[in-house]
Amino acid sequence: MNKKALSESDICDRFITPALKKAGWVEQDWRREYQFTDGQVIVRGNLTTRGKRKRADYCLFAQPNRPIAIIEAKDNKHTVGSGMQQGKEYAEILDVPFVFSSNGDGFLFHDRTGQSDPIERTLSLDEFPSKQELWEKYLKWKDLSNIDEKTRELVTSPNHSDARGKTPRYYQQNAINRVLDAIAKGQRRLLLVMATGTGKTYTAFNIIWRLWKSKQVKRVLFLADRNILVDQTMVNDFQPFKDVMTKMGSHSVDDNGNPDTSYEIYLALYQAIVGGEDREPIYDKFPPDFFDLIVIDECHRGSAKDDSLWREILEYFEPAMQLGLTATPKETKYVSNIDYFKEPVYVYSLKQGIEDGFLAPYKVIRVKLDGDVNGWSPKKGQRDDKGNLIEDRIYNLSDIDRGIIFPQRDKEVAAKISDELHALGPMKKTIVFCASVDHAERMRQALTNDPRNKDLVLADSKYVMRITGDDDVGKAQLDNFIDPKRDYPVIATTSKLLSTGVDAQTCHLIVLDQTINSLTEFKQTIGRGTRLRTDFDKWYFTILDFRNATELFADPDWDGDPIPDDDFEPGNGGNGGNDGSGGNGGGTDNPVYVVSGVEFNVIGERVQYLNSKGELVMETLRDFTKRTCKEEFRSLDNFVRRWTEAERKEAIIDEMGDFGNILEAMEEQSEHDMDPFDLICHIAFDQPPLTRSERANNVKKRDIFTKYGETAKAVLEALLDKYADQGIETVKDMQILQLNPFDEIGTTAEIMDSFGGVEQYREAVNELENAIYAQAG
Repeated sequence: MNKKALSESDICDRFITPALKKAGWVEQDWRREYQFTDGQVIVRGNLTTRGKRKRADYCLFAQPNRPIAIIEAKDNKHTVGSGMQQGKEYAEILDVPFVFSSNGDGFLFHDRTGQSDPIERTLSLDEFPSKQELWEKYLKWKDLSNIDEKTRELVTSPNHSDARGKTPRYYQQNAINRVLDAIAKGQRRLLLVMATGTGKTYTAFNIIWRLWKSKQVKRVLFLADRNILVDQTMVNDFQPFKDVMTKMGSHSVDDNGNPDTSYEIYLALYQAIVGGEDREPIYDKFPPDFFDLIVIDECHRGSAKDDSLWREILEYFEPAMQLGLTATPKETKYVSNIDYFKEPVYVYSLKQGIEDGFLAPYKVIRVKLDGDVNGWSPKKGQRDDKGNLIEDRIYNLSDIDRGIIFPQRDKEVAAKISDELHALGPMKKTIVFCASVDHAERMRQALTNDPRNKDLVLADSKYVMRITGDDDVGKAQLDNFIDPKRDYPVIATTSKLLSTGVDAQTCHLIVLDQTINSLTEFKQTIGRGTRLRTDFDKWYFTILDFRNATELFADPDWDGDPIPDDDFEPGNGGNGGNDGSGGNGGGTDNPVYVVSGVEFNVIGERVQYLNSKGELVMETLRDFTKRTCKEEFRSLDNFVRRWTEAERKEAIIDEMGDFGNILEAMEEQSEHDMDPFDLICHIAFDQPPLTRSERANNVKKRDIFTKYGETAKAVLEALLDKYADQGIETVKDMQILQLNPFDEIGTTAEIMDSFGGVEQYREAVNELENAIYAQAG
């Protein structure tokens, strides 16, 4: 047997799998081709595709939810350690300590636990370690070797078994395991940081489930600060607890002050149990040691402060383990929930979620209005619409919609929003974040009156709605707005109500027309768009920024580094304070001046995309294609060589992940009828565009068919015509010989005979293919 002639899959089947079985591993202990990411969604213009998915050749499990080792396989033309670099990358992501690389001759073993000396060593095929050997090393690595048997049952306990087959994603499993490991080692205050849209509540459910089923905890309190968060949790992720679960409220305490202790899982809106004004507190009617675990959802909002109501509850139930869930680890520069919960046991960032393809990427459109950039000053003695004398000074962006109102600006902003929305699709869900409730109402009116929205508003008056805390009619439509299956409302104008905790899964457009100077608030606001719902054609979302708020993306550990944008500074008010101006109760110093007749015009905009490194870049679809191709092929000669040598041309594109989707879209957009070969030559390497028809005619001019008989020559000429019309893959498919015009030339057998046999026919087609691509341009 010539081992070097075997494929990578053959190496796995003939050498690696038998080595595992010989070491005592059974097939349930590993997964072949273990795919653990979806591949980043790449957006350029309105085109989308997926990047490469991360996939390990083997992932070995010591327990059903405990990945323990990665094996990366290569064919025998590679060295035994050729897969090690990739394997180590995957192991770090999956929180796995052991990495193996193999080419079928043996294994290179890398031990990340530090228990082996040297760290890497070569093993024969017969020396692969047993599961028990690796498991003992794993427990020591996790500092779990000395836990008692009951606690070990928690570490090895299964997740909830979903009837639909739902299982945690890799990062959710990492988070679950990290929290349970910390609890097993005695940690009582825990913090879990996961970006909005990554399933914090589902992760928390599995943590609670495993603690509850293994009898490590009996009673649990889940705290949130929005009714909708509690209600969504009860009907969705926590539904398996339905028989032992209740929502804590006034009914939880009887007239004599005795609490209802008959349930095991309690969910509560903290405002409902803390009391205030004429309401008695509820939480303190329960004994301080009643709950074994308290989970605090969205714990960034207020729970970090020493004098907060959250903190009052947490300190009352001090004996309980307490797990904080947040999308942002630090609340302000001065107050951090890390001070209370300590360092996070696990962090999964927005940047990582987008890179893995689990969260929607975004493009940012920064819009400059002349009045925002240049500011405005009144004429001497000028009065506003109400007859008030306007203070003589320059009013800049930090003043607009706080100290001064320009109705014409509202109209211009509404026009730009409508332009972008109708370009995306007029029924795409949109949230417009405004400076105040009053501003939200004015924007509702301006969007309603925009000519592009007229027919839509007349068709359904709920097309544009204000959804703010002071408006019961608007709040009543919140569930309809966030329901992907309901069309209306489409546009929601708000100030703060929709900035956190609202699961607006199909929001395509987020408009920022409020000043934000809190990084936490900014990330929570943007989080309304990060959910990926490809089943509703939501592959990405757009941020339309009128206040330069997106400069707050500068958080390398969380969102990735933005490209500096020094030439775009909207006046000197781009970072104005956020001192309650967006509060749902009106919360502003009522704007003093209303000045009509002041024109505002868009004087420029900048469109930026998120690249694979988490950076905001200005890059057209053409630039993106050129850069990607050059990174892959390096030179024109190298590309032509790889294309010519490839037996299946489409495989060249497949090697670039799912980049072929972008190329296909580029083909459709191109004025020239080019196949991927010429598209890459033209865009990436500046070759003159050559269409398939021109390539086919060039072959005919060279008259390379003279050595064939009439029948064979007719077949080759017909294949050239098929290439010109449909592309090279059609030519390679022998089934085409059963179609017109080949069926008129002869049967498939007769056509084969005209070339001297099947092999001779294939040689002729290969020669034809080489002739088609004989010139690079």
